[in-house]
Amino acid sequence: MPVLARMVPAPLSVEVRSGAIARLGDLLADRRISARGDVAVAVGPGQGATIVEAIRPTLNSAPVHRVDSGSIESAQRLGDVLRAGWYDAVVGIGGGRTLDVAKYAASQAGLPMVSVATSLSHDGIASPVASLEHRGRKGSYGVQTPIAVLVDLDYVRRCPIEQLRAGVGDALSNLSALADWELAGRERGETFDGLAAMFARAAAESVVHRDDELTSDTFLTALAEALVLAGVAMAAAGSSRPCSGACHEIAHAVDVLYPGRASHGAQVAVGAMFACFLRDDPKLAQIDACLRRLEVPRVPRDIGLDEEQFAAAVVEAPATRPDRYTILEHLDMGKKEVRGRVDAFVRAFDR
Repeated sequence: MPVLARMVPAPLSVEVRSGAIARLGDLLADRRISARGDVAVAVGPGQGATIVEAIRPTLNSAPVHRVDSGSIESAQRLGDVLRAGWYDAVVGIGGGRTLDVAKYAASQAGLPMVSVATSLSHDGIASPVASLEHRGRKGSYGVQTPIAVLVDLDYVRRCPIEQLRAGVGDALSNLSALADWELAGRERGETFDGLAAMFARAAAESVVHRDDELTSDTFLTALAEALVLAGVAMAAAGSSRPCSGACHEIAHAVDVLYPGRASHGAQVAVGAMFACFLRDDPKLAQIDACLRRLEVPRVPRDIGLDEEQFAAAVVEAPATRPDRYTILEHLDMGKKEVRGRVDAFVRAFDR
């Protein structure tokens, strides 16, 4: 009998609300992840330590491991620690870097991973991808999808507002990434996964049309759900394709050429704007209006780059993902043409 449906990896539980952290022990038991709290906890340098104290009443025997960097070496060290012990699961608490390290280490150790997000800066909170540094460059590594996701809005509100703006940029960049995927389907016959695309598009559309305040409960909940849904899109596709196109190629190139200039979400927001400009995308006006309203970076100077530097990143961008076909590969522009397009983009939107 032919298989008439497919199984999509997704978290067993997703909780987005104020006070969610206090229920972590109950969630582990209720979902049969760990009845007695026999888990290892990985925390980052931000709010992780504060949260550890909050969960101590229900996880008082859980060892805590500090994540000191977002490198693959740090993830491998944590993996070695996990393999040496006996745990039901790994609980990662913190921002994107900490969660990526915990996801990779858990996958290496063959353990389920619970993602406890204290910020909403990008879509890694529920994705099957870990972005880790290795020899000065960031690489994407396939990992298991988190078995559960918690987002406590009380902690999210304490983060710098730039992190929320970065999350908006990452969510909205899906619209550009999907346009690139459709282009690859038309030009190269690449398989376009409608289900994964539906998840990614729904995630972006749930944010782009909102008119409530960035720090309101309603917006934060919508943003958290959008970032989780983007992770499910990647799990359905088996790659980052539904959420990563020219926008992310440009961001990776910025990381290589000008490290530390801005957050990932801010860079992909600018990258998505430029990619949409190149293809004369009808959604560009909607994306621009949303980013402008929420004060998310839109043009190169918003991420600390001038036109020449941004043009250099655009030229470098295709080399960051040689197997990916986007509007940049399609146009195959030389340095002079790239600079002309960048100048035109800045004149149109830097106001």
